Amino acid sequence: MIDGPYIDGPYFVLTVLGVLGTGLVAGVFCGFSVFVMRGLAHLPPAQGVAAMQAINVAALKPPFMLLFVGSAVLCAVLAVVTFVLWPDEGRVELLLGSALYLFGCFGVTVAANVPRNEALARLEAGTPEAAAYWPGYVSEWSTWNHVRGIASAAAALSYLLALS
Repeated sequence: MIDGPYIDGPYFVLTVLGVLGTGLVAGVFCGFSVFVMRGLAHLPPAQGVAAMQAINVAALKPPFMLLFVGSAVLCAVLAVVTFVLWPDEGRVELLLGSALYLFGCFGVTVAANVPRNEALARLEAGTPEAAAYWPGYVSEWSTWNHVRGIASAAAALSYLLALS
């Protein structure tokens, strides 16, 4: 017989929000890995660069930033609460989920994807410099996007396992 979740109350709500936030971010990154970047890579460089520059501007708006940064804050709160409460059940899964998102998603974004986006933003779409930069950008940015997408999905799974 199952007694119910080992995590309850506000801690349960935080963990469910952790599953949702990290899972939604994983979905965004999955979309980029599966079709957005592949589609942009097939465009002429000037069009691909211009499109990605526009996407990068749109990504900095509140809807995505609230989800992305809010999930990082939530993961940090879950890690701190876990250290303070040190629960008997779900402790490893909660700490692992937080580490996966904070380092594998948020950290990778800051260290790998953002610098590439900033370099792309400094280029004018139709120039030879932009055309030369574009293929490497797509390849490297996509590789790091795969990492952060997998880390986000693994974080969501880890939080979900903590609830079981």
